[in-house]
Amino acid sequence: MHFVSVLDIGKDLLKANKKHADKNRKLLNKHNVVAFDFMGATGSGKTLLIEKLIDNLKDKYNIGCIAGDVVAKYDAGRMKKHNVQVMPLNTGKECHLDAHLVGHALPDLDLDNIDILFIENVGNLICPADFDLGTHKRIVVVSVTEGDDTVEKHPMIFKTADLTIINKVDISDAVGADPLKMKKDAELLNENMDVLLTSVKNDEGIDKVIEFIEKTRDEVINNNK
Repeated sequence: MHFVSVLDIGKDLLKANKKHADKNRKLLNKHNVVAFDFMGATGSGKTLLIEKLIDNLKDKYNIGCIAGDVVAKYDAGRMKKHNVQVMPLNTGKECHLDAHLVGHALPDLDLDNIDILFIENVGNLICPADFDLGTHKRIVVVSVTEGDDTVEKHPMIFKTADLTIINKVDISDAVGADPLKMKKDAELLNENMDVLLTSVKNDEGIDKVIEFIEKTRDEVINNNK
């Protein structure tokens, strides 16, 4: 009976989170804001990727960011240096953002002056998988430094993603990892998901990520009309 009760609580939490996520998405659609949830382990390159995307897109779009972490001020500070709206979200002991927390942050942003919203989730490959934040797309960033078996070891987060980015491919030989194996593993888990190989530090593959962002924005805005 004890385990049944725990399972029911889990289902209730996810059901409540979905209601908040749907509410967030409705609010974003009302303001024509297209949002992306960036998930991935600490050190995978999420923050640097977002910084690069800001620099490449901010002349064309108004960019907003939510930086989620146990202590969010560090990554939020990096994003603020690019002169965009940034909201830090501290999760304390929690290992992920949830839709309720994001919902509290959205009204503090000037949504009428944001076209694209980047949300950086807490750094791990497990907890964020179950919690839709109300974004339009979910992006997973993994690094070859995590080992080329990391995709196989964390299947759930890839099954819920719309795009996987395999980063730091420029040092794959040095760390003994095969990025093509990681790509194949991700595609086997989710055949509807795009998979890109990047070296964010060297700008390799950034253009393909930008294409994904802009294509998604066009699709969402057209659907909102």
